[in-house]
Amino acid sequence: MSNVEAICPPDLSANQFRFSVEHMMDAAPAVLYRLWTEQFDRWFATPGTLLMKPEINVPFFWEVQHEGNRYPHYGRFLKLQPDRLVEMTWLTGPTGTKGAETVVTVELEPVGTGTRLRLTHAGFIDQESRDGHELAWPAILAHLNEQLQPPF
Repeated sequence: MSNVEAICPPDLSANQFRFSVEHMMDAAPAVLYRLWTEQFDRWFATPGTLLMKPEINVPFFWEVQHEGNRYPHYGRFLKLQPDRLVEMTWLTGPTGTKGAETVVTVELEPVGTGTRLRLTHAGFIDQESRDGHELAWPAILAHLNEQLQPPF
């Protein structure tokens, strides 16, 4: 567990739109932790666009290319507890978080040979942004689970 404190954590009090989803994953927490902190381009980011270090307060960037459009994503890690918790800011453009610095919290709980992943996404400026992400995350987590093939 890191004892580094995040600088300038987002104040989400004015942006109270949030949701949580859970998904059973077919991998151990250690594998998922690595995918969320070092290997985003194995399952989410467009390969070759990931700039990320698993360190609190270090900015990161990646983009997603979809249907001919690019969707840049920016953020930084706020909390890291190996194999248990990843908390990061998540900032995208007009079709995503609309420039709001939202917070994604990923909790990893071992269950048998797999993991219960609970994702909470908070700090949306409006219901439209929240609803779009609430609809997308279950499909993204299902895609992540499909990608769980060695080597990691």
